[in-house]
Amino acid sequence: MGLLKVGVGAVESVLADQWREYFYCPSLSGNVLVKKGEKRQSKKNYNTKGNDNLITNGSIIAVNEGQCMIIVDQGAIAEVCTEAGEFVYDTSTEPTIFYGGFGKGLADSFEQFKKRFTFGGDTGKDQRVYFFNTKEIMGNKYGTASPVPFRVVDRNIGLDIDIAIRCHGEYAYRMIDPILFYKNICGNVETEYTRDKIDSQLRSELLTALQPAFGKISNMGIRYSALPGHTNDLSQALNEVLSDKWGGKYGIAISSIGVSSVKASEEDEKMIKELQRNATLRNPNMAAAHLVDAQAQAMKSAAANTSTGPMMAFAGMNMAANAGGMNPQSLFSMGQQHNPIPQPQQASEQAGWTCSCGASGNTGKFCSECGSPRPSQDNFWTCACGARNTGKFCSECGKPKPAGALQYKCDKCGWEPEDPSKPPKFCPECGDPFDNGDVKR
Repeated sequence: MGLLKVGVGAVESVLADQWREYFYCPSLSGNVLVKKGEKRQSKKNYNTKGNDNLITNGSIIAVNEGQCMIIVDQGAIAEVCTEAGEFVYDTSTEPTIFYGGFGKGLADSFEQFKKRFTFGGDTGKDQRVYFFNTKEIMGNKYGTASPVPFRVVDRNIGLDIDIAIRCHGEYAYRMIDPILFYKNICGNVETEYTRDKIDSQLRSELLTALQPAFGKISNMGIRYSALPGHTNDLSQALNEVLSDKWGGKYGIAISSIGVSSVKASEEDEKMIKELQRNATLRNPNMAAAHLVDAQAQAMKSAAANTSTGPMMAFAGMNMAANAGGMNPQSLFSMGQQHNPIPQPQQASEQAGWTCSCGASGNTGKFCSECGSPRPSQDNFWTCACGARNTGKFCSECGKPKPAGALQYKCDKCGWEPEDPSKPPKFCPECGDPFDNGDVKR
């Protein structure tokens, strides 16, 4: 009777698992990382006696956007689907007469009956569907309970010093390799795996990775006060530090990080400001200006001193000056030697030269109006006042150029203008432009 009951139970089990199933994931909130797939069983569904952890051949699995589906067969990953849509599982070891042909399905079902009979009517198999949340998991808070070292590098003043800063904010991560996450983190969970089971570990490892990440940021010349504007660089630096642990073992990566505030201790901030201020005084001109301002303030304080009298205060200032303590003039001289003030150009260089066409103020080798080359020193004419000119009028007294001062003749065809004081820009015979070669005494 016992064997008969086992046989009847095996037949009922095989017949109950003939129906194809429809697996889906109702929802994956931001707190759920992994969830086991469910079979849809409506009120009109008669597939109520099938085993939960079995997937009949030809079953359909619906994969939504932002999800990754994994099928685990006997503890090993059998199928992976990262694309949204309908997935048909047609390689299952659970046969059915409703998929793949009636004859083949019937023969495979009989073999399955014999196998289940040896297990006392049980299936002897475990198959599961898991859905992984591949969306960004946001709102993960972090904060440095103790100060974190940060290297301050300012190449402009030669500053290279370590300080301690505190920072806090939020970061987001996403699952990039669900297989690694299943193998190393969650395993075959019964229902779901939530983020609160791993957040504490991730936060601790993130804070540990902040120090080398800050080192990479400081080497880029980014100051600690400018970290909120370089969150992308900080996220990349953290991923480089955590790539072996998070990406290579957990299958997750930091997608973005936000820095709410970064603050150094008052002692460190005061020290950095003092060093930067002292670095500016290495410039002699800046040091001299600072010294003059200090002397002016000292003079005001001496004039307002009523206890010992202004004369005694000024006498002390004179003694300090005679001892060499206050000498801004020597600093200004040093600054003039290192950074001399450019002298203005001569008036003749600024005025330029005047072309024969009347255009003045030319400074190059050619006229900006007609393109004629700059005349040589031989083509200047001397006015009665003694000024040397090239134009039609004297630049000193305004007298017109005397007739006969220059004689123009085309160097191509030999044509000469009737009025030498008013030569044309181009020769009317051959069209050659008048230049220095057309001028003769």
